[in-house]
Amino acid sequence: MADAASVTIVDYGLGNLGSVANMLRRLCRTPEITGDPARIARARALILPGVGHFDRGTRELDRLGLRAALDEQVLGRQVPVLGICLGAQLLARSSEEGTSRGLGWIAADVRRFRFERGHELAIPHMGWNEVEPADPVFFRGHEPGETRFYFVHSFHIVCDDPRAVAARSHYGSPFVAAVRDRHIWGAQFHPEKSHRHGMTVLANWLSYVDEANRAS
Repeated sequence: MADAASVTIVDYGLGNLGSVANMLRRLCRTPEITGDPARIARARALILPGVGHFDRGTRELDRLGLRAALDEQVLGRQVPVLGICLGAQLLARSSEEGTSRGLGWIAADVRRFRFERGHELAIPHMGWNEVEPADPVFFRGHEPGETRFYFVHSFHIVCDDPRAVAARSHYGSPFVAAVRDRHIWGAQFHPEKSHRHGMTVLANWLSYVDEANRAS
């Protein structure tokens, strides 16, 4: 794919980098993994993965000098970005998991799962769950009943504007499973661990990336 944009995976010490890179290779991409702000400043597409604590994620982005580079790319140059798990939560303004400021690219905050007394479920939510797609671009190619994805999380995104919700799922109560605001995409689930369903989501994002880069 000579006109395919390269993909830069942001390494800030908390990501499931190998699995994401391997899935991209299966989709005929050669990803770059880097925590160097100068290299991120040249990226044409970004993936922000992540597992772990919200505040630790924001601290590492700041410590490595990545916040400013990412802001310039995503907000300034409109470079497509996909956040995964913690990376998706970092797109929001804040999280109940900590006190640090998120990237704030999505008008949203992150909340802990809360259950009615007597109906408590295990936290973290871990395993396969059906999602209800709300964004046809994000979930293009998925047939009804073929939207099962792998989750590991104790917190979930709450969007100000329901139009930013790309998918919902259910764990005790409905929660946001994916977000999208133009070129900013986020998946609470792990597409890189979700077999062919996750591969389809990543392929859809790559198609969007290629279209965006051809138009720029």
